[in-house]
Amino acid sequence: MLTVTTLASGSGGNSLLVSGGGTHILIDAGISCLRITKSLSALGIDPHDLSAVLVTHDHSDHVCGLATVFKRLPNLQAFASVGTAQRLNRRAELACGRVKPIPAGSTFDLGALRCRSFSTPHDAADSVGYTVELDGERMALVTDLGHVTDTVRHAVLGCRLLVLETNHDIPTLRSGPYPYPLKQRILGDRGHLCNEAGAQLALEAVRAGAHTLLLAHLSQENNTPSMAYTCVCRTLSAAGIDPRQDVTVCVAPRSEPGQTYPVSKERSLC
Repeated sequence: MLTVTTLASGSGGNSLLVSGGGTHILIDAGISCLRITKSLSALGIDPHDLSAVLVTHDHSDHVCGLATVFKRLPNLQAFASVGTAQRLNRRAELACGRVKPIPAGSTFDLGALRCRSFSTPHDAADSVGYTVELDGERMALVTDLGHVTDTVRHAVLGCRLLVLETNHDIPTLRSGPYPYPLKQRILGDRGHLCNEAGAQLALEAVRAGAHTLLLAHLSQENNTPSMAYTCVCRTLSAAGIDPRQDVTVCVAPRSEPGQTYPVSKERSLC
């Protein structure tokens, strides 16, 4: 069975574990190696059993732990889009050739898991999201994007479990302490999804078969778990979908591991 566990999800760092068929992969290593290895050990997984790290993009909250992970696990490789791999392999601490470039839109196998990347509109070099599939059941991670493109929409439709961005509440962001240029960056087409935009993508995914929604990458300053959860549930309810009976909606913790969710025909519970 395919399972998903967020190790951290937020502006302060991001890492996600996907496991199935004896294969374990990380998507992003944006927290310390110590936190990653402790989290894996608590889940009963030897860090040396990791097959790979998939990198979404080169921002520090997604890769800051990667160099130390490489030192701790000398046989581990990472995979990223061509633009992201080029950026990372130029960094002195990562100049080891262990970030392998895979063009956005590629499908590739890691052990028992079939992975596919897809382009996302973000202000980073060649940013991507990922889907992972096992035995016909599929999950998707789509965070760090300013708007939902047809490419993103096509990638996530049909997934049973969706880890999606609900980064900010627009009124809270606009009235908050961030400098004006940063606010404009977040609100832009290559910034981050607001709660309402994330909710609309969630609705489309549920209509196409998703039954577990993990709300992710929440801003600590410009959002709260309650605001994100309420917005998504309100959107689903308005479309005639009961968020308590028909689908599971959960908020991924910002700074500690979350629950492990199975990716199956049956919905999981928070």
